[in-house]
Amino acid sequence: MTKDKNVKKIKSDTKSQIIPWIVFLFSISIVLISFISVFFPALILSSDTVQIPGIDIMTHDLFEVGVWPMGIIVSNGIIFSLTYLHYKKKIKLFSRLFEKILLFEISKKTSLTIMIILLIIYISITAGELSTQENLEDYVGVKERLDTWSIDTISSFEPHVRYFLLSSSMIVFGSYKVIPFLASIALLITTYLITNIITRKRFAGIVATIILLQSSVFLTYDTTISYTNFWILFYLISLYMVYRLWPLSPVAYILSIPSKALTIVFLPMSLYFILRSNISKKQKMIIAGITTGIILIGGIAYAENFFTTQEIEEKFDVKEFQMGFTSFSYQLRHDGLVMLFMIPLIVGLFIASRKGIKQGESMMVFISGMLLIAPILTGFTDQTNQPYRFIPLVIFFAIGVGVLLSKR
Repeated sequence: MTKDKNVKKIKSDTKSQIIPWIVFLFSISIVLISFISVFFPALILSSDTVQIPGIDIMTHDLFEVGVWPMGIIVSNGIIFSLTYLHYKKKIKLFSRLFEKILLFEISKKTSLTIMIILLIIYISITAGELSTQENLEDYVGVKERLDTWSIDTISSFEPHVRYFLLSSSMIVFGSYKVIPFLASIALLITTYLITNIITRKRFAGIVATIILLQSSVFLTYDTTISYTNFWILFYLISLYMVYRLWPLSPVAYILSIPSKALTIVFLPMSLYFILRSNISKKQKMIIAGITTGIILIGGIAYAENFFTTQEIEEKFDVKEFQMGFTSFSYQLRHDGLVMLFMIPLIVGLFIASRKGIKQGESMMVFISGMLLIAPILTGFTDQTNQPYRFIPLVIFFAIGVGVLLSKR
């Protein structure tokens, strides 16, 4: 019996070491492919000439360098060099500082105070946007739909939860922007809470919140009615509920879909997060089963409705698929932290996962999954990638940084 137990333990340990490698190799591959266009913006698309009406045919310089490569090379070089020296114990002063940062924690009172200060700063800076006219491209269409929408008119697959919240905002506050603004505040709070519960460190939650709070793409779309954050908020709540109130996790996930149907494709990432969470096996099976069942039923119903009402036959487009990988380079070009530290973060999460922090794997899956969704979306559908769809990527980047500060 003892021999059998030892064999099972060895197999379990081997499996636990293989999984982080698989996740890391997949994730770093997707990240590096996405960074090709960061270094050489024209490389992926330069095989074709581009015809613009009224302008002569242009050709791209294959190896025209973007604006970020030097910063990425320098920052990554410094980080990896310091990390290597730390592990080799070459710089004792730096090693002690590094260890103090990893062990640093703050009290509940301090974390609450800091969060309140951060939210006050954010609200005071952003509140003025509530009275400004939105000038985004889809605003007119959304406004016209809201003018005719009511609960009684629900008869097709649309983002009705989003319409309901926007209509409620107008009824209660006299402005469509107030509830989207409140949702963005809730998103900051939820980012703190989920980071805190994963890492078991309040300081990590504060760091993740600050990273999201400084994000250009988050601040650009935090009060819009054209591209609200409802879908991201409900989805993040579903992940948080896995730990806090697991029966409600599928409910929150389901609410994210009629906020934006894109969250349907988040299912594989959610399942991985659930299976790597620190809850009982029974709870994992129940949450995963309920979520998968409801999503599949809803997805089939939507697919049937889509293909019976649409005459367009979608085909895979290799060129559009390649273009999807380029969207990261220009749609997040103003998010410096993401650009500079994405690659070191993936390596750091791999190291963390090798040390037993399972949600380090989950964050790698989320980050690479969000990057992969862009080419899938453009390759298999006629939709285009919009910058607001990268807000979840920034959130999981922020949480990933928090994971590096985990209690273990």
